[in-house]
Amino acid sequence: MGILCCFQSGADKLLDHGHGGGGGGGGGGPAAVPSSTTKKPPPRDAPAVTVRPPNLLRRDDDHQEEEGARSSSNNNNLATLVDEIVAESATHQHNRRVADEILGMNKEEAAVTARAFTFAELSEASGGFRVDSMLGEGGFGPVYRGRLRDGTEVAVKQLDRNGLQGTREFLVEVLMLSLLKHPQLVTLIGYCADANHRMLVYEFMPQGSLEDHLLDLPPSSRGLDWAMRMRIAQGAARGLEYLHDASRRPGPPVIYRDFKASNILLDGCFRAHLSDFGLAKVGPVGDKTHVSTRVMGTYGYCAPEYALTGKLTTMSDVYSFGVVFLEIITGRRVIDTSRPRDEHNLVQWAAPRFKSKKRFREMADPLLRGAYPTKGLYQALAISAMCLQEDATMRPSIADVVTALDYLTGVAKPSPPSQQQSPSPSPSPTHPQQQSPSPSPSPTHPQQQSPPKEEEDDATD
Repeated sequence: MGILCCFQSGADKLLDHGHGGGGGGGGGGPAAVPSSTTKKPPPRDAPAVTVRPPNLLRRDDDHQEEEGARSSSNNNNLATLVDEIVAESATHQHNRRVADEILGMNKEEAAVTARAFTFAELSEASGGFRVDSMLGEGGFGPVYRGRLRDGTEVAVKQLDRNGLQGTREFLVEVLMLSLLKHPQLVTLIGYCADANHRMLVYEFMPQGSLEDHLLDLPPSSRGLDWAMRMRIAQGAARGLEYLHDASRRPGPPVIYRDFKASNILLDGCFRAHLSDFGLAKVGPVGDKTHVSTRVMGTYGYCAPEYALTGKLTTMSDVYSFGVVFLEIITGRRVIDTSRPRDEHNLVQWAAPRFKSKKRFREMADPLLRGAYPTKGLYQALAISAMCLQEDATMRPSIADVVTALDYLTGVAKPSPPSQQQSPSPSPSPTHPQQQSPSPSPSPTHPQQQSPPKEEEDDATD
């Protein structure tokens, strides 16, 4: 709660040093950019229902019996999928351990809603995987837009056997998204494992990814406004909070390990949904402080301690969030070799600016055109700086980050039993018109971050 307390300390007061806590997890992975959403279509093979006289009401026990049959069928499909994929893989023992570890999270035997599709069904849905239906391509493979027979718009992510990801990532994503359910995570509608085909099916996300609306935009573009950026960051942080907080669901923490703008998908109301769980990892349990694993991710997003040691905690995810949040504020890509040499690395570029309040405005995205609250900018930079602390123990927990963003946006966190939340009350972003000066170049500085400091002689808000 340290971040929030600092926000409340005064109009121009920012965070002090030394606040932190909580768990952590590691940076980005090869980009796989499905367009997905969170609607649940009916299962493909629903069991036959007994015909009743028209005036008789359906009994609760009959309804529960049918629902049980459906989820039992899907659970069996998932178990069969695991057995088939593990048996055929070259690293079957390791993949079996990974699968068992994830399945162990489902101690309450929650219903699995993902259904098994045939290759023919998905080929029909996507129009034969035509080039003109391709939405994009990432580390997993190409993504196609399609429509199921029931009318549901979907995105079909097809595994590229020669790509950066493979069978293990496919298996992890199917299992993770079959067991994890939250409004800020994409919903997996189903999968295909026909013969040698490996595909994942999500509901179509109309607004694409955050990257599409934030990075590499032309100067004339009407980018996302300040309020929309903060709400997207808030929604993404809530998704991470659900993964990290085992009290919100059965099982241990989950470390996302792939947090970046291309993996934050936006629905029609610009609500954030985390996607691409192929690199997700079950977190430490008991008295363990971390899990040791090979370093995977995208350069620039990985936490420094994870990149150096392979020790993964939820704090690695917090660092990655800090990087993406800085991208949201600045409109700059974390690694951009098209810029002058001393601006290639966003975190290094921002380091000296974090220390001088007079330079905070240099970090605001020029596409905001000056239309942002000064105090809100300072507070957002404070959150990012705290998440980017090189010492993982000094970073805040993602729960503290969510609390700070709730305060910053004025949108309270929904109660636990709530329905799907809407961090963005407006159906689409508005776009400010004023132009602000572009940031000026600065020499390269070391990566170590500290929270933005107040300066005695600086102007007030």
